[in-house]
Amino acid sequence: MIDINESVMQFLLAIVVVGPLLGAAAALLPAPPGLKGKSPEQAVLRHGVTVTGAILIAAIVLALGFDHDHPSKMQATTDISWIPALDVRIHLGIDGISLPLLVLTALLTFLCALYSYFKMPAGPTPKAFVALLLVLESGTLATFAVLDLLLFFLAFEMVLIPMYFLIARWGGEQRTQAAWRFILYTLLGSVVMLLGLLLIGIKAGTFDMVALATDNGRSLTTSVQVIAVLAIGIGLAVKTPMWPLHSWLPDAHTAAPTVGSVLLAGVLLKMGTYGFVRILLPVAPDGFRTFAPYLAAFAVVGIIYGSLACLALAKQGAKGDLKRLIAYSSVGHMGFVLLGIATMTPTGVNGALFANIAHGLITGLLFFLVGALKDRTGSTDLDTLAKETGAALYGKAPRLGGLLAFGAVASLGLPGLAGFWGEMLALFGAFRPADDLSRPAFLTFMAIGAFGSLLTAAYLLIVVRRVCMGAVPDKGPKLADVHTYEFAAWTPLVVLTVAAGLWPKALLGLTDPAVQQLLAGGTR
Repeated sequence: MIDINESVMQFLLAIVVVGPLLGAAAALLPAPPGLKGKSPEQAVLRHGVTVTGAILIAAIVLALGFDHDHPSKMQATTDISWIPALDVRIHLGIDGISLPLLVLTALLTFLCALYSYFKMPAGPTPKAFVALLLVLESGTLATFAVLDLLLFFLAFEMVLIPMYFLIARWGGEQRTQAAWRFILYTLLGSVVMLLGLLLIGIKAGTFDMVALATDNGRSLTTSVQVIAVLAIGIGLAVKTPMWPLHSWLPDAHTAAPTVGSVLLAGVLLKMGTYGFVRILLPVAPDGFRTFAPYLAAFAVVGIIYGSLACLALAKQGAKGDLKRLIAYSSVGHMGFVLLGIATMTPTGVNGALFANIAHGLITGLLFFLVGALKDRTGSTDLDTLAKETGAALYGKAPRLGGLLAFGAVASLGLPGLAGFWGEMLALFGAFRPADDLSRPAFLTFMAIGAFGSLLTAAYLLIVVRRVCMGAVPDKGPKLADVHTYEFAAWTPLVVLTVAAGLWPKALLGLTDPAVQQLLAGGTR
């Protein structure tokens, strides 16, 4: 780690949050400043790579300058009065909970910009595409960095419009319906969430998330906490997505362009679970405790439901879409995240945060791979893929087949890879939940979740067998293996999936002290 002055850290965090917005404005200029290409379209795509690359570098320097000896302390903080009448402040800061999500967002957005530079999705002008991508990045980064409830809501909503247009204008079949379903579900959930946030701010006399977490619900009556948790939880659950509020997700993923699916699964879903940890657990603990068993029940139903839906799509003869299958798998994986949070224990919450990062890396990789298969075969239908590849992806494109198998075994939670630790810790948290939660109920939830893990392994192995493991035909169309730009975009995800699986302490060492303090009564 490196020693960086606090004022420099503040500047870096401000650049990380605001920089993409400035880049989006520059992308809409007649010619992005300082960059040239063979065409204006290439120049603006290069601009997107440059801006997202600069934001990634700033995020990495921020992580290197972070005081890893005190990860529970808010660092790089900025606190400026914005709307005095409402006591709304421009309050930014990061701790061990938000820093990994900040870096993950910057990394995935850069990889998406790099991938799009070589493989721009079909649609309108790249200017709009790059600008929307950068606005999306800014909103997501702000969500993980702001420490004011109303700013959190604004950042939370800021991502909806760019994602809507990315799906509606650059998506595939039925993109308009999928985009409308996405925006309507999330906006309706957000309206309810805003009411809950306002209730907390008015009753507690402040919207400052640090002050509210330190107060730990003492200034809020139990009835106020229950109402607030219900209202805010609905909005967060839609974004997560939690069963049965998930139905927008498969359509959105199926219709979205490759980079849209990567960012939707890898980053946007994490905003909901982050809100549970950052806001509801410390700010309204009594209200959260009331709903924790129900949250856990919905979580394990989502695990089983997602796995059974994937099995139905994966089985031989079914009209299964691989992109839709991975979307349904996200419902199951995010179920483990919600189960860990519902335990209200350091073990479970740490598992949830680890599973968040692992899901972002692994599912991001899988959507990249599915996009590559669609580029080569023209379809994500499993029967069509099996026909086009001769069910022999290993033989026709060994590196592509190997990466697909790697993503599958990482997703099913193979020990030694990132997917293992989050799900295991979530189940361990359910084995011994918080003292005032029903242990028999959570033992039941743990058993159901463990069964869901077996179903996950079943459908992913079926997919690998159907697409990869057939005999190589003597004749048939050739299939291009991994291109150089694909290798560049995917390698960081593979490396980090292995690194997080082999050295989980690198991530848990950041999150655990912050989680311990959050559950004990706030953050400083």
